[in-house]
Amino acid sequence: MTALNDLVRPDRYPRSSRYDPAWLVGLDMGPNPLWLLEDLARDLDLRPGMRVLDLGSGRGATSVFLAREYGVDVVAADWWIPAQDAEAVFTQAGVEDKVQAVRTEAHVLPFEEESFDAIVSIDAFEYFGTADGYLPYLVRFLRPGGQLGVATPAMTREVRDLGAIPPHIKRVVGWEAIAWHTPQWWRFQWEVTELVNVTSARLQPDAWQDWLLWSRACAEHQPDGAKANQPVIDMLTEDGGEYLSFALLTARKN
Repeated sequence: MTALNDLVRPDRYPRSSRYDPAWLVGLDMGPNPLWLLEDLARDLDLRPGMRVLDLGSGRGATSVFLAREYGVDVVAADWWIPAQDAEAVFTQAGVEDKVQAVRTEAHVLPFEEESFDAIVSIDAFEYFGTADGYLPYLVRFLRPGGQLGVATPAMTREVRDLGAIPPHIKRVVGWEAIAWHTPQWWRFQWEVTELVNVTSARLQPDAWQDWLLWSRACAEHQPDGAKANQPVIDMLTEDGGEYLSFALLTARKN
């Protein structure tokens, strides 16, 4: 169980370290979502009673974290996970009164305009948020002054500037890496709309190492985990932080 124990890091992620790593790995849909959210939230102003959209909430770990740690009311929206499956996680975690599960696709959100104080998206925005017209669509659901926070896989240099996806990355994720942009790319993409004020755009420190710890824990703990995670472990080990990271982005609606 050594690899699971490595997911408890109170010195760096004190809030996340209060959660059972086996529970979290059991909800796996990508690199440690609580570490990403806890780091991202340092650049946000989340307060009890706020209404927050967790966009691309997966199996619900981030929504549980938002409700418990920040006292916000969460709408957990995901396309791949049935609402009843997420609701079971919320009930087990004792946050069913604070979190509502909605199954919806990111381009057809069934919400009233200006109905959220904040929108948070952890390890999902790369699948739908890179299109030029998506931010103008999404901010319609934020109240004036509302906050947007995104954690998304990143490259330290743009693939366009490199001229190709590095081979060790292409072998594992293929064309998907084209959507893994630098924080500077995201800052321009958002600010050029004049719809938001970008309040932070940064790489998560040592993100590739966090990702590696997560992949090793999943390889150890999940059924067939070694087969599924070894390619990612090899990719991260070869990369050593040269290209792979996570971008943490926050903004306020003008």
